[in-house]
Amino acid sequence: MDACGERFVIVSGDARAEVDEIGGGLAGFVQGGRVRVEPHPPTARPPKGSGAVLAPWPNRVRDGRWSHRGTGYRLALTEPDAGNAIHGLLRHVPWTLTGRGGDHVSLSAVAPAQPGWPQPVRVRVTYTVGAGGLTVETTVENLGSAPVPFGLGFHPYLRVGDVPTDELDLTLAARTSLPLHDGLPAGPAVALERSFSSTPLAGLDLDDTFGGCRPGDGDEFVRHRVAAPDDGGTELWADPAFGWVQVFTPPDFPRQVPDGAVVASRAVAVEPMTCPPDALNSGTGLMELVPGEVHVLRWGVCATD
Repeated sequence: MDACGERFVIVSGDARAEVDEIGGGLAGFVQGGRVRVEPHPPTARPPKGSGAVLAPWPNRVRDGRWSHRGTGYRLALTEPDAGNAIHGLLRHVPWTLTGRGGDHVSLSAVAPAQPGWPQPVRVRVTYTVGAGGLTVETTVENLGSAPVPFGLGFHPYLRVGDVPTDELDLTLAARTSLPLHDGLPAGPAVALERSFSSTPLAGLDLDDTFGGCRPGDGDEFVRHRVAAPDDGGTELWADPAFGWVQVFTPPDFPRQVPDGAVVASRAVAVEPMTCPPDALNSGTGLMELVPGEVHVLRWGVCATD
């Protein structure tokens, strides 16, 4: 197997997505002739978490230490400079192909019991494209002998074709903000002073956690979106279980331009999460997986042009 693993391509009509074998993550999505999710070249370590599956927890665990039912654990410090464990256990491992068709691909991986993690958890992700855009369905199961906490997140960077990030407006379904210090909670979530509703991204430097995400009246899904001046837009929708979202605006995402060159560009990650940073310690938003119990969670991306 190549060190970067296989790249799976799925297509239906004007919708096309790419998925990585290593990490099982989304490597780009196009709909209606416009890029909707930032692509990245084949690599075992996508830049800035691009497209990653974040399981069995998203975001950070302070000092890699946490406890469950009276037992303490110490995870490997995968963010060593800050001394934290970050984004779960499955980002850089090979995933197993479990199903494939022209418009869909399913991959599976197991986070095994190991120092710092007490029970094996299977995560299966199915990516499907169609007229409605991209749908991502995740099935999680505790393969062990005792309950284990679980959180899930994803790390897509949203685009509206070639429109620069600074020309986009951001709308979030969030109602609260979680104060952070060095990426970790610095207090309880507080009500947003102002909502993100068609808020210009120009001048906003974000690596922030927002909560209270829930569907609007009469809706089934949580919805976040970016919109361009030409009325084009890209929406990320998610099950209500994704009550949190991390928004990250790095100035130096490596974007490939039409002539094939790679340039450092401003980008915007809109990361749906079932729980906030350090949830293994706070318990906020955590699921508890009972042995043999299966949970299914869905999210997706679609054009709103």
